[in-house]
Amino acid sequence: MAEELIIENSASKAEKYNSLIPQIEALVTGEPDLVANLSNIASALKYGMGYFWVGFYLVKNDELVLGPFQGPIACTRIAKGRGVCGTSWAEGSTLIVPNVDEFPGHIACSGDSKSEIVLPAFKNGEVALILDVDSDELNDFDEVDKEHLEKLMGIIEGLL
Repeated sequence: MAEELIIENSASKAEKYNSLIPQIEALVTGEPDLVANLSNIASALKYGMGYFWVGFYLVKNDELVLGPFQGPIACTRIAKGRGVCGTSWAEGSTLIVPNVDEFPGHIACSGDSKSEIVLPAFKNGEVALILDVDSDELNDFDEVDKEHLEKLMGIIEGLL
């Protein structure tokens, strides 16, 4: 098990992801506990990439329920189709939101969150969980984040 992540702070965003994702994969390989793995993934993303909030919402009984996360206190339950996470779940697709205040029905768990990327992970063709990454800066997420985080979601799907 890794004791620390090795990320070059002056590296580009893509370079950071290229360094971080293999470290995350090594960290979760051989560990069968989903909660432990999601906890370490949330921490690795928060501290490796410097995001404001990183966490998972698990699909349970027709709603999203807060799972492992890093950052300020978060919303505990989200209905399907509600807010960014609920919309990503309903659509089964990645959403990049440059300004959360402009997203219809945005759920403001923290007023400090300014932009967001949300990605689903699938099990047996159904969304099983959502990765939610927030920034305290506007327009902080782009296609680079989408590409690399979708690769990470493939790793996570292998854990489900």
